[in-house]
Amino acid sequence: MKNDFPLLYLFAPLLLAFCSEKEVQQAAPPNLKAVEVVEREVPLFKEFVGQVYGKADIPIRARVDGFVEKLHFQEGSRIAKGQLLYSIDDDPFRLNVSREESMLSEANVNLVNAENELARIEPLVSINAISKRDLDAATARRDASADAVKAAEANLNLAKVNLGYAQIRAPISGIIGKTKAKEGEYVGKSPNPVILNTISQIDSVVVEFFLNEKDYITFYKQLLENGDSGLNRTSHPLELYLADGEKFPYTGKITFLDRNVDPGTGTILVQSIFPNPEGLIRPGLYAKVKSIVQVLDQALLVPQRCVVELQGFYNVFVVGDDGLVTQKRVEILDDFEDLFVIQSGLSKGEKVLMEGLMAVQSGQKVTAELVSFNPENP
Repeated sequence: MKNDFPLLYLFAPLLLAFCSEKEVQQAAPPNLKAVEVVEREVPLFKEFVGQVYGKADIPIRARVDGFVEKLHFQEGSRIAKGQLLYSIDDDPFRLNVSREESMLSEANVNLVNAENELARIEPLVSINAISKRDLDAATARRDASADAVKAAEANLNLAKVNLGYAQIRAPISGIIGKTKAKEGEYVGKSPNPVILNTISQIDSVVVEFFLNEKDYITFYKQLLENGDSGLNRTSHPLELYLADGEKFPYTGKITFLDRNVDPGTGTILVQSIFPNPEGLIRPGLYAKVKSIVQVLDQALLVPQRCVVELQGFYNVFVVGDDGLVTQKRVEILDDFEDLFVIQSGLSKGEKVLMEGLMAVQSGQKVTAELVSFNPENP
């Protein structure tokens, strides 16, 4: 036992030096990066599910009934205005035109006879060779014949119009879809096809989506504050995202707001238009429309990496001028790029820790290294 004391005296200075160094290391506050809460103008975006329609989606209707003789187009192809699309058997309509022409000829003959009779009777009335009643009867026959000619002419014109309807032409230029009637099929009367096809103009497309009441009020108040009169909303262009997640290269604008909010759904219909020069977007697609619903003039921003979420609550660690850490609960209004828009809980200029969030504790003293946040190189 006596021999152990010299060893203790020998190692005691080393143990004391080691413990002192460890205490110094523990006492030194950690050096952690922090950022200031900044204030700036921020647009708030929201995404809405929209459905795509053609700039014009025109149904091709059979306006007369009959058998389809021939299709003069290729399904899914581009067609020009006035191009012949369908031929319906026109024999019945040609016969009707011939019958009405005959009726018109007969009416004209009757009119000539009535006029000749009236011309013969009129001189006889002046010499009292015929009664006034006979003159009135002849005049009435002449007038009735003239009306019969007009009726026959109208019937002939209608027959010619129906004959023209037997050839169905494109009302607009665009892309034609799949036909609902084939050659030899009877069309024009239900349950047979009446709408034979649809032509869509897709050089621009219409996208319809719905805003709930809250978003609509916020959105429209923002428009009024910006002095926007209603539909010329070029200051807030719309973005479109397709099913593959890619952003459509062209921006759109709102062209129509419905007159009322649907009481059943609590939403209002919004119509927008997007250029589509390559024809990529087709009617019927679903897409996401991203729109600015509000612009905050003095939004408080912190990097998203500064915020810790726990059980649905959001917290940050704020460093005071004395270096002490304080945990604060914040409310998130929205996200913007790689930042959070803070609704409450922070003030402009406060220093918020960016690192050590899992190890630091409230009341701990740290050395805050103030840095500028760069989303590309955090």
